[in-house]
Amino acid sequence: MPDLLGKGECEMKYEWKKQEKKLYIPKQKPELITVPEQKFLMIEGKGNPNGEEFSERIGVLYSLAYAIRMMPKQGYTPEGYFEYTVYPLEGVWDLTEEGRKLDTLNKDELLYTIMIRQPDFVTEEVVERAFKKVRKKKPHPLHDEVTFRTMEDGLSVQMLHLGPYDDEPQSFEKMKEFISNNNLEIVTLKHREIYLSDARKVEPTKFKTVLRYRVKSIDL
Repeated sequence: MPDLLGKGECEMKYEWKKQEKKLYIPKQKPELITVPEQKFLMIEGKGNPNGEEFSERIGVLYSLAYAIRMMPKQGYTPEGYFEYTVYPLEGVWDLTEEGRKLDTLNKDELLYTIMIRQPDFVTEEVVERAFKKVRKKKPHPLHDEVTFRTMEDGLSVQMLHLGPYDDEPQSFEKMKEFISNNNLEIVTLKHREIYLSDARKVEPTKFKTVLRYRVKSIDL
């Protein structure tokens, strides 16, 4: 993944905002990209993301992500490890069958998988070490629900949404128009979001969120 300096030299920290701009810093207009296979720590859930349960799931993911990030300082350096910035929180969103029948969005009917991407050097063994550490330091029942898996979106349309999460439908409409105008179609009703802003520190009008649909070409 990263371009590392030679052994014995000072390595530069891998910054996803700089090295992977195409995936994480898109423009405020739809664009077509190809998303490669990536590794994630994931946890699934159902219901309103404004609730305490959602926050608990985020906390569990970050505790594991930082346990991996800080391993060298705890006496263990995974093979291939490099200095890096922890990736942002992401989510794959869907609705229950009941939620799909409604004319307006009922957030209690949302289904989600929230996740944090992991660098290429992370393996099952590395994740198990992280689990052992966080379970010992701060046990949590949700640890048993976290999985380590790969995901490959492939051909996708994405754009940067600036503003509150509740205003996202405006950006989704622009994406759907782009998809229609470029002989594409949406593969699944699920969509992916990448949260570039800390909602605890940033005003909703300044939230930056990457929105993404998986798509395929239409044979004409």
